[in-house]
Amino acid sequence: MGQRVVLLIGTNKGVFQYTSDLERKEWKLSGPFLPGWEVYSVLGDSRHGNRIFAGTSHAAYGASIRVSDDFGESWTQVENGPSYTQESGFALNRIWQLVPGAEADTLYAGAEEAGLFVSYDRGVNWRELKGLTDHPTRPNWFPGAGGMCLHTIIIDPSNKHRMWVAMSAVGVFRSEDGGETWKACNNGLARVPTGQPSDEVGYCIHKMVIDPKDSNTLYMQEHGGVFKSTDGGDNWFAIEEGLTLKGDDAPFGFPISVSPTGDLFLVPLESSEQRSMKGGKLLVYGMAPGESRWEPVGDVMPDEERHVSVLRDAMAVDPLDPYGLYFGTTSGEIFCSLDRGVTWDRLPGQFSRILTVKPWIIEE
Repeated sequence: MGQRVVLLIGTNKGVFQYTSDLERKEWKLSGPFLPGWEVYSVLGDSRHGNRIFAGTSHAAYGASIRVSDDFGESWTQVENGPSYTQESGFALNRIWQLVPGAEADTLYAGAEEAGLFVSYDRGVNWRELKGLTDHPTRPNWFPGAGGMCLHTIIIDPSNKHRMWVAMSAVGVFRSEDGGETWKACNNGLARVPTGQPSDEVGYCIHKMVIDPKDSNTLYMQEHGGVFKSTDGGDNWFAIEEGLTLKGDDAPFGFPISVSPTGDLFLVPLESSEQRSMKGGKLLVYGMAPGESRWEPVGDVMPDEERHVSVLRDAMAVDPLDPYGLYFGTTSGEIFCSLDRGVTWDRLPGQFSRILTVKPWIIEE
């Protein structure tokens, strides 16, 4: 028995996957699977055999969850998947996130329009966690430019009943009872002008992660900057040193990732208006544990200009030692670093717009 690394890639034209041994030097590409479908979320789940979940959407057929037990060769659509009642007035447009719960059969799905769903039977049946959808602030929720999407779900690794979600352009909410009731946690963040009358909401979170060693510490890339909380999200403060010069606007970007050792990574863009690499330089910035300043850790393509973007779920870190750092671009390229972002390899192949990148370690 050994281990194998699988890198799942969701694009707006289906799913692809790379496989490699633990050295991660040579990669084999397979796909496309589910060609023609937008795939905003993928999850490799090894808790009962090896199963892939994909959140698919299509302009004609809507949103659904699909499941494969043979590494993408065949797929089954979940019949009792996430759905809103007609009376709610909400539409299920996309499945933005799929994450495993603390129990072996539990899964969570984040949707657009913003909602959270749970399955207790390994994805066969799903129900809406209405404590979030029916939150008193719900009438004041408004979408951002990418829709009103629930794109981040974090389960506290030390307390299975404690969890966070992040939504654009609504904000961060925390639950202490497994998702039945929720508290808005947006104090200190930068609001966006979406017209909400309530200060509790109106925050365009792009992505959020939890510190691997302290579950009260959270980090986020927000429309209005980069922020940190050390009290479980009750209060936030900016961590932007090294990302801006005097007089610059707040740093803008979409993904933020954290390694098993606590290293943070993000990919800054020129601005909200341009949403492309500054000067065409594909730079990844990092911050080590205990540090307070972001530094450019690697020029990914030093000899070429790359006027591209990296989307909110298109950057990820695997759990190995040394860990692998991966990201995909809107022009369809995948890059991998095994030395904390200092040097990069471009994986073979080019795709359409990359929406999500998820590493998965499986037993052979």
